[in-house]
Order: sequence, then C-alpha cells, then structure tokens
Amino acid sequence: MTRLPRPAGNVGPSALSSEPGGIAGAGSVEALYPFLYEGAVDAGKVIAEARQSTVAKTREIIDLRAEVCDKNGERLIACAKAMAAKFAAGGRLLTFGNGGSATDAQEVAALFSYPQASETSLPAIGLASDVSVLTALANDVGVDVVFARQIAAFGRRTDIAFGLSTSGNSENLLRAFDTARQIGLLTVGVSGYNGGKMAEVGRLDYLFVAPSTSIHRIQEAQTTIYHVLWELVVTELEESRAST
Repeated sequence: MTRLPRPAGNVGPSALSSEPGGIAGAGSVEALYPFLYEGAVDAGKVIAEARQSTVAKTREIIDLRAEVCDKNGERLIACAKAMAAKFAAGGRLLTFGNGGSATDAQEVAALFSYPQASETSLPAIGLASDVSVLTALANDVGVDVVFARQIAAFGRRTDIAFGLSTSGNSENLLRAFDTARQIGLLTVGVSGYNGGKMAEVGRLDYLFVAPSTSIHRIQEAQTTIYHVLWELVVTELEESRAST
C-alpha cells in the first residue's frame, strides 16, 4: 500500500479552501483528481484498472474500424476513384473542420501534399489553417460562413470539398458543402454518431460515418478513414499513369 503525496508546493493560496480542514479548492490538483488523494492507494489495483481500461478502449476502436470497413469498403473505393479523377483534371483538395476536426483537416491536407512514403504529392489546402482569414470572416460576417466564403472565393468544379465533424451537425460545414455543391465540387464528409445533418439525402456525394457515441473513438476511426482514402487515391493515380 502506498500513499500519493499532496503536491502542496505547487498549489497556490488561491487554490486552497478557506473552510476548516484545509479542503482543496476547485483549482487544485486534489480537486481535479480526488480519487488519487482520498487516502491510501493500492498501486497494483490502480495499474490493473488502467490496463483493463486500455484494453477495453483498444477493443472498441478495433471493432469500430472493422464495422466502418464492412459498411463502407466499396464506397471508399468509389470515392477514391472520384477523387483521383478530380486530381487528374487539375483539381485541389479543400479540407475543413472545427476544433479537433480542424486539426484533422490540416492533417489531411498535409497528408496529400507532403506524403512520406509516396512520390505522389497532390495539391491540398486546409481552410482552417489561416487564422487571419478565419478571424476576418468570423468577425465581419459570422462563424457560420468561415468555410463557405472561402470555397465561394476560389473553389473550382475540379476541386474536392472534404469536411470532418464528429456530430455531423456543424452549421459552417453544412453551408460549406452546400456552396461546394452549387459550384460543382466533389463533396466528401466524415462524421460520427449517426451522421447528423450531413447524412441528409442528397447533401453529399460521399459520407463516411464512424457510428459511435465516443468522440475519442470517432476521431480515431476518422483518422483511419482518411488515411485509407489517401492510399486508395494515390494507388489509383499511380496505376492510371502506369497504364498510359
């Protein structure tokens, strides 16, 4: 049995409660992780529980990835062929998302533009990457149009609009896809839960859903989806070039 020490030296006066007994305030480490400071801790039990949790979460994402593959295998191939055709025609990949999905959107753009294991570099732009453009549009017009306005400004019929959302309900993504469709871009979405509003009939050319209620598992599965798409697109383009 061990007892974890209280990091009193790292807790300022403002974090401590003024009530008798010196109970830690909301800003303290003790308040954030009370189960670690309730008294004697069985280190073996904590490690066993952490291992069990890790194994369970690993099993969740393995099963979710398998489900996504089973449901979307043929659609992923069809989408990759459509994307490859756009690239072959001189098109670009325009990626976008909010929060963690913005980070994923930037990764997708980097994956296509700067591949590590392939000589095929494809033009891609992360619409969530330019802080000046985002803040200008959000301040002057509204957050709902930060992606749609960019697509309207320089989107072309040969381009691909690629949006990521865990819920599928982000208004600025929905508007971006609507604008993209009006111009004639290929529209590809990646979502979670049940697809949300992105799953409405006719809204997108291709939608891939990671059917989970856990944001962590959704984003892990989404990462797999866009990496698979990238590999399929590159393979399609390379095979096409080899045959000509």
